[in-house]
Amino acid sequence: MTRSDPVRGGSLVPSDDGTAGSGAADGTVLAAGCVLWRRGASHGDGAGGLEICLVHRPKYDDWSHPKGKLKRGEDLLSAARREVLEETGHHCAPGARLATVRYAVNGRPKQVTYWAAEATGGGFVPNSEVDRVSWLSPADARDRLTRPRDRELIDALPEGLG
Repeated sequence: MTRSDPVRGGSLVPSDDGTAGSGAADGTVLAAGCVLWRRGASHGDGAGGLEICLVHRPKYDDWSHPKGKLKRGEDLLSAARREVLEETGHHCAPGARLATVRYAVNGRPKQVTYWAAEATGGGFVPNSEVDRVSWLSPADARDRLTRPRDRELIDALPEGLG
């Protein structure tokens, strides 16, 4: 079942099995990413010290979850792990698949599949694609995210950790 909301600019759909390649046969751009999390100090918000990593992309001046397009022949989960490492400098242990988000970019359909992923080590080094990362409580991460459709992924995260 698809949940659409034109105000939010996309739809969340149940995830299906990943297909290899850089794009779907219908021209849809395929991408993958993670809601990267770690346990930190309690923020007093009932989230048990859960912190979520957001990336800032200077090209778009936005805050989002780490994600990116598949390379040719790459599966969704491998792409998600690679993108997390490239954008945040952190290795991760993916867990539950959270959702697949569909939206249009410059008139072309894009489909991004997300996992909940625990940060397992590493460190951020600024680069041309991502100049900053922030580890935030779920409530603060929701407020910082640029696009409303990305906020729903935070709402799904505790289920993914269960």
